[in-house]
Amino acid sequence: MVFEELFNKTFKYNSIILLIMGDLPIEKIKREVLVRKEAKTSEKFGVDADKRPVKELLDNGIVVIDKPSGPTSHQVSAYVQKILGLKKTGHSGTLDPKVTGVLPIALGSSTKIVQALLPAGKEYVCLIHIHKEVSEKDIKKVMRQFVGKIKQLPPIKSSVKRQWRYRKIYYIDVLNIKDQDVLFKVGCQAGTYIRKLCFDMGKTLGCGAHMAQLIRTKVAFFNDKERYTLQDLTDAFHYYKEGNETYIRKVIKPVEAGVAHLPKVWVFDTTVDTLCHGASLKVRGISKVESEICEEDLVAVMTLKNELIGLGVSKMLSKDMISLDKGVAVKVNKVFMNTGVYPRIERK
Repeated sequence: MVFEELFNKTFKYNSIILLIMGDLPIEKIKREVLVRKEAKTSEKFGVDADKRPVKELLDNGIVVIDKPSGPTSHQVSAYVQKILGLKKTGHSGTLDPKVTGVLPIALGSSTKIVQALLPAGKEYVCLIHIHKEVSEKDIKKVMRQFVGKIKQLPPIKSSVKRQWRYRKIYYIDVLNIKDQDVLFKVGCQAGTYIRKLCFDMGKTLGCGAHMAQLIRTKVAFFNDKERYTLQDLTDAFHYYKEGNETYIRKVIKPVEAGVAHLPKVWVFDTTVDTLCHGASLKVRGISKVESEICEEDLVAVMTLKNELIGLGVSKMLSKDMISLDKGVAVKVNKVFMNTGVYPRIERK
């Protein structure tokens, strides 16, 4: 009840707080589109992501579930699979059973996209209970000390090897304080244990503290404004089977939404099918790229209709991709588009 009281009071009456929240690193990057060679795409091949048939979305889409308290992330993924009658689903970023909030779930053949989401930054709203009364000034002072690089030892019950490791805390914003309960928002690197963060804050305060409740509000560009309950998904799928696609199109996003945080490289129509067969992307197949790409960055390779072809590792800088005459620009390691969608055509 304390969490709901503080949360509702904060966001209902203190909406100004939303304006001073921090941003994840991916939200701060401003990229420009650099053109190597202007080109047009043929309407004969492929289709814009927002015009894709629902049947394709069901096999190559993402739904952001508002995870309830109780089931594991794997169980929620299984529920989605059962609701939609799919053979395969996959979730990105495990949440403890009692933790709620944003849980992106990839559908069908798009499950490979979760690997691109796993390392993306996360954001949480957390209620921490401090074991003794501490002044607001001291609370904020200690929390500020945890912004930046921190050292964490994963809990005994965790899915990773228990050894010290470094993680980055991008921002911590105190939202509300009531007695010994503090509501705060934290943006952090993937793999940060918020429960352990609360424990360490309490240790630094000298009195102890524990995480009382936690909601995940953001994964990469997926946020709590676009999450849907399992019931929402059930209803949307029911209406779709009845002939109304409006709701299912709102709930299920195309797979391209899963690479919104990644730098992009766009290729000619004539290059697409070669990549679908597993070839690396050479510079002569590039039409345009986004700036700020470095070597070994994970990048999304796109058609000129903004369809996701695949994911790969960049082998040169953005400026070299548009200026060099030869060389491998991206080593593609995950292909999402089927062969034959774009025919192999010799470019004149």
